[in-house]
Amino acid sequence: MKFICDKAVLVDAVTNVSRVIPAKSSIPSLEGIQIKASDNSLMLTGYDMESGITTTIDAKVEAEGSIVLSARLFADMIRKMPDSEVSVSVGERYLTEIKSGLAEFTILGTPADEFPELPEIEDGAGVSIAQPILKSMIDQTLFAIATTDTKPVHTGSNFDMHADTLTVVSVDGYRLAMRNTALKNGKDISFVVPGKVLSEIAKLLGDDDEKEASIMVSGRQIVFGIGHYSVVSRLLEGDFLDYKASIPSGGSTEVKISTRAFIECVERASLLISDRLRSPLRLNFDDGKIRISCSTSIGKVQDEINCDIQGPSVEMGFNNKYLLDALKAAGTDEVRVQISGALSPIKILPPQGDDFLFLVLPVRLKNDA
Repeated sequence: MKFICDKAVLVDAVTNVSRVIPAKSSIPSLEGIQIKASDNSLMLTGYDMESGITTTIDAKVEAEGSIVLSARLFADMIRKMPDSEVSVSVGERYLTEIKSGLAEFTILGTPADEFPELPEIEDGAGVSIAQPILKSMIDQTLFAIATTDTKPVHTGSNFDMHADTLTVVSVDGYRLAMRNTALKNGKDISFVVPGKVLSEIAKLLGDDDEKEASIMVSGRQIVFGIGHYSVVSRLLEGDFLDYKASIPSGGSTEVKISTRAFIECVERASLLISDRLRSPLRLNFDDGKIRISCSTSIGKVQDEINCDIQGPSVEMGFNNKYLLDALKAAGTDEVRVQISGALSPIKILPPQGDDFLFLVLPVRLKNDA
């Protein structure tokens, strides 16, 4: 095998494919990138037996073939190469020469047939969605995915397609994030995608409204097509939370407030809180203001911001991080906050409509201030 490739293009492809490659694996070939050269193109694949990323890039192929090279070592080498082109040739016993300018490395590769095959999906349910929309849906729900595997299905986001609407939901026991969008030719199907995979997919998605991503689901597998990248993953199994039943209807108190002002006020009050010094934020919604206070062993803070409040006053406690995560995910200049009582979860919504909805559970406050 021998090929010549543009260094910048190769670096970009190797970097993205490497996102799923494990640092250590019981199958040594999985610590590498599988490279197949044919028809003046390269196919690069990374895989960890749960998810995989494949891409195809242009190259001048002088001899077809395939090899598996150490992902970490190969990536570091090509990044450091001095010229704009990189030449790779594989000789006997899989000795691989990597050249650029006057620099030359020789490393030992692994036979490509030792690299496990990625699953293939045929005759699945498919749908297309604009890349920026899918990216925003992932970004606005990723923060609420569970990080512990107490209930493994909640370490992913639930994709619920129904009646030409796609709803993405994440829950972790303390908050819920939901994002909706309209679909053309949607299918009636529901599945849960691992959070780790969604995090990597978000990095591949672009901001061009004209470019679409495809989603194909079949059985326990899913494939995302993003430009010249293909991301395949196992789906998570189990019963996802009945999120519709978990969302309180309406709210006795509704607050409209500048998102940026709310974030800044919460961040100021959070300066006294750390992993070692934990304390809830006390929020009082009353008389056109939100008064925020907090007390830890190193000091106290009081702050307030103006807002529009409709309904009875209420005082609640919150974990500062959970509240901040939801506010930062909003992406709107203003948010609506609906409150049903001091011990009920608050709903954070856009100024109009319901494109997104975040639930944040309150913390029970002690009676003494």
